[in-house]
Amino acid sequence: MEEFPKRKDLEPDDYYMSDEGYIVFTAKYLLKRGYCCKSGCRHCPYGFDKKTGRIKKDK
Repeated sequence: MEEFPKRKDLEPDDYYMSDEGYIVFTAKYLLKRGYCCKSGCRHCPYGFDKKTGRIKKDK
């Protein structure tokens, strides 16, 4: 499997490679990035729901 190109702003626990070979960003990285991209990320810490297109607000 090909290794993801190293970037200075990425730490080893910011992402992992899925079994299918995709780069999966962790919630830690997504929080560090500072905004929701509304792409339905697997570990979205912002609560984005791809089905409704909305960010779920915590009560």
